[in-house]
Amino acid sequence: MCGRPRAWWLGSAVVALGLFVMPAAALAQTGRVGGQVKDESGQPLKGATVQAENPGASPSSFSAVTDDKGRYSMIGLKAGTWTFTASAPGFQPQGGQAKIQTLGTNPPINFTLPKGGPGGGGGLAGANTKELQADLQTAETYMSAGQYDDAIKAYEALLVKAPTLTAIHLEIGRAHRMKKDYASALKSYQTLLDADPTNEKAIVAIGMTNLEKGDFEAADKTLSAAAELPGASREVFYNLGEVKFSKQDAEGAAKWYQKAADADPTWGKPIFKLGLVALNKGDQAAAATWFEKVLAVDPSSQEAAQAKAVLGQLKK
Repeated sequence: MCGRPRAWWLGSAVVALGLFVMPAAALAQTGRVGGQVKDESGQPLKGATVQAENPGASPSSFSAVTDDKGRYSMIGLKAGTWTFTASAPGFQPQGGQAKIQTLGTNPPINFTLPKGGPGGGGGLAGANTKELQADLQTAETYMSAGQYDDAIKAYEALLVKAPTLTAIHLEIGRAHRMKKDYASALKSYQTLLDADPTNEKAIVAIGMTNLEKGDFEAADKTLSAAAELPGASREVFYNLGEVKFSKQDAEGAAKWYQKAADADPTWGKPIFKLGLVALNKGDQAAAATWFEKVLAVDPSSQEAAQAKAVLGQLKK
């Protein structure tokens, strides 16, 4: 009786750490997206930073810098729901979610930033944004190739040229995490928090870094505090569920996965995890219902492929 739930927990841990292997053909399918960032008067914002995040994808984040016409573009995004955030010195950051497809054309994702954000205006007024875009692409190419030391050097060089691009600390932290250098990763995220104390992405990254290094209590404390903040996002709820799941707290995990699913009913990742929680409780019928829901609401996701595979096992 004890052996079966334990097996599901161990199998789930592999999924939780993002190690589920997908076919090479699926990995090759990526999408492109672009858009424009303007101020409230309609003027393009040169040197604004646009971040794309999807914790269920690999790579899970992308960055871009706008040119002198406020335009940006990204390539290499996996199909799924991504969170996009645009920021610029002296303006309030704005964000939202969009479904990215790998076949066909994705509609532009545009932003209008109101004034009043931290850091004053004009932080990149004299910068060569084409050069910054090229440098950013170089750094991300290193990341994609697994050359993490080179990526870190490239990102740090970019910060020397444009210190107001504090979001780059997220990418530096991610590179350190890939090297399992958790102390350096936490330092990078804390540097970002020092510049932007309410940056949710940095808070989530700190929580997940602590989880990866095995400090469950620190991860729980960080993300639990973030989940209580007004406007906490689906990513905070989902990742807090991951912490509870890793601690084998099934009820706690289900609570936060459900909040993540409620925040975005089309996101298959937390729904899939609710299915795993049901399996660990021995409720195969409930688990099957959750997995079928993944197939219905997010059929092109990695979780849909996993759900289909598990359903096949349950029916045997």
